[in-house]
Amino acid sequence: MSLRRRRLAVTFRVAIVVSVLAGIVLTALGPATVTGLLPYFTIQSNLAVGLFAGYAAWRAWRDRPEPPSALKGAVTLYITITGVVYHLVLANPASPFAVVQPDRALGEAWGNHFLHTIVPLLAIADWALFDRRGRLRPRYAAWWLAFPLAYLGFALVRGLIVHRYPYPFIDAGQLGYDGVGVSSLFFAVAFWLLGLLFVGVDRGLARRGATRPATVDEDPAPVAAAPGPDAAPAARTEPAETAAGHR
Repeated sequence: MSLRRRRLAVTFRVAIVVSVLAGIVLTALGPATVTGLLPYFTIQSNLAVGLFAGYAAWRAWRDRPEPPSALKGAVTLYITITGVVYHLVLANPASPFAVVQPDRALGEAWGNHFLHTIVPLLAIADWALFDRRGRLRPRYAAWWLAFPLAYLGFALVRGLIVHRYPYPFIDAGQLGYDGVGVSSLFFAVAFWLLGLLFVGVDRGLARRGATRPATVDEDPAPVAAAPGPDAAPAARTEPAETAAGHR
């Protein structure tokens, strides 16, 4: 990665870290506390992408290789899920799982905007612009479901204890476990397809990068300079058998 691209990558990643911190702090200024926010997938995915972005920024600053693409694809997928589910499911009045959006103070409203919109967009842009291309495989889309499935188990066990569920589509008290199973299967398939979309975009960008001409940021292959008129003639090499005859 060239110096200019490394600086831009560091800037993007610092912006992600700052946005995550701003989102959590501003949201915690409302009625929710930090510990009360932790059970939400939104907060967990934002923390994951914030920690990863900080680590990736440090590696770029030190001119070290990018972190593993499979791991970066995973955290980018999770923060994308956060943004997509919020805007298409929870905040969408046409959704069967729509949640009435409360009247938020300005700071809390900005915190919500950071966590559900700004951070996902920055993370996707960072993945598209700076990740190494052509390293994702279709099987990763299934592996990436491990964390959402683990989160589902955590939310259901926690719900048995505190009788509250973080999201309406996994609320066993309202839907029953059969209903939660149906909605969970739907979301699992949707997340798997979203993961495959990431893999497909990665491969498309890899093919595009393989065919595009070199840019000024890339180091061209060295070209041997033509000898000038004053250059010394090259030494003549005799065949081995001829040289042996002069010994």
